[in-house]
Amino acid sequence: MRILLIGAGGRLGTAVHQALTARGHTVVTAGRTGGDLRFDITDPAQITALYDAAGQAGPLDAVASAAGSVPYKPLADMTPADWTAAFHGKVQSQVELVRQGTARISPRGSFTLITGVLARSPIITGTAASLANGAVEAFVRAAAVEIAPQRVNAISPTVFTEALDVYGDHFPGFPPVPLADVAQAYVRTVEGPETGRILKLGD
Repeated sequence: MRILLIGAGGRLGTAVHQALTARGHTVVTAGRTGGDLRFDITDPAQITALYDAAGQAGPLDAVASAAGSVPYKPLADMTPADWTAAFHGKVQSQVELVRQGTARISPRGSFTLITGVLARSPIITGTAASLANGAVEAFVRAAAVEIAPQRVNAISPTVFTEALDVYGDHFPGFPPVPLADVAQAYVRTVEGPETGRILKLGD
C-alpha cells in the first residue's frame, strides 16, 4: 500500500513509520517541520496542498495521523484562544484529513486518526485534551457510516511507556503502553477490515 503518514517525525510517528515499512508498505511522510512533505495540517488550505503533493507520485491507499496538539492548563486558566487551539490542533486538522481525503484515496482506502485515554478518563489540566479526543472519536463513529466502503478508525492509547519520564506524573495509576503496541494498532487499522472503531490501548 501507499500510505500518507502525518507526524512521522514525532515519537509516535517514528514508531508507526517503522511498523508500516516493515510490512512492506510505501510510506510518504509529512509534517510541519519534517518529513518528505512539509505542511501544516491545522490549515485546511495546506491539507489540500498536501494531498496535491502526495498524489503526484501515485494514488494513496491510506492516511494515518500521528499528530495533534492541545494546551494543558487548569480549567480556570483556559482562555477562548486555548479552546480554539485545541480544536484546530487536534480536531479540525484530522477531520479535514478525512473530509478532503475521501476524494484522494482509493475507493476502499482507510484513515487512521489519533485520540487518547483522556476522552474517557480525565486528568487535572486535561480538559482541552478530553474535549478534543472525545470530539475526534465521535466523528470517527459518524464518518464511518457515511464514507463506506472507505474506512476510518482511531487509536486511543494511554501514556506511552517511553514517555513516562516526561508525562508519567500527569497520569498517576494509568497503565502505560509501549509505542510498539500502538504502532501495531495502526497496522491493524490500515490492513484490516474494521471501521468506526476506537482502538483503546493500555486501559
